[in-house]
Amino acid sequence: MAQHEFFPAVFMTRVLLIDDDRELSEMLSQYLAHDGFEVTACYDGQSGAETAISGDFAIVILDVMMPLFSGFEALRRIRAQSQVPILMLTAKGDDVDRIVGLEMGADDYVPKPCMPRELAARLRAILRRSQPEAPPSTEVIKVGALVLWPQRRSAQWNGVTLSLTGTEFNLLRILALNAGHVVSRKELSERGLGRALARFDRSIDVHLSSVRHQLGATPDGRPWIQAVRGQGYQLVTT
Repeated sequence: MAQHEFFPAVFMTRVLLIDDDRELSEMLSQYLAHDGFEVTACYDGQSGAETAISGDFAIVILDVMMPLFSGFEALRRIRAQSQVPILMLTAKGDDVDRIVGLEMGADDYVPKPCMPRELAARLRAILRRSQPEAPPSTEVIKVGALVLWPQRRSAQWNGVTLSLTGTEFNLLRILALNAGHVVSRKELSERGLGRALARFDRSIDVHLSSVRHQLGATPDGRPWIQAVRGQGYQLVTT
């Protein structure tokens, strides 16, 4: 049996788990508690969405399939008021749910049934990339009309603040630091998503699609973030 490090409750990361499966929720809550998380469970999308926007939680785990009030509706309501990191639980092999969730602002997904150990690892990866940068706080990244403040995890395009999830900010920052050069999908996944690139995984494409939409097009009609077939993505400078 795997050994897990125990942390004093005061240092535990608060997690909100929204899933109508009470037995699964209890099992995941117990495992995550042993792995340093403090879990609060909600068993329907409506109360879950209301609880998620309270600001009391570092991250939300949200199941897609729930009666009456789906995970997608809960995600929509949460994103209307909060940028709290969200990890979706999707049906295994259901690419549509995964893509829709990412397009609506989820940070990542784990297919069900999931291994609790993988779930904990994904939570930690999302939390790591959602944290503010270490000092110096004066660091600013400028690429043409794009300005990023890593310490604040804030970005502007032509003076307008971009609405970015933590994952989207991370990917944009990586591209900005390598502006004019192609960044491989492998590197974007490892540095931006905090995990190895999986075969047929479209998470990066969906996240960057949202960012590309906000940036609009260059004067000649091309996207500012361009896909390079078989290689990766680049942020163009002209």
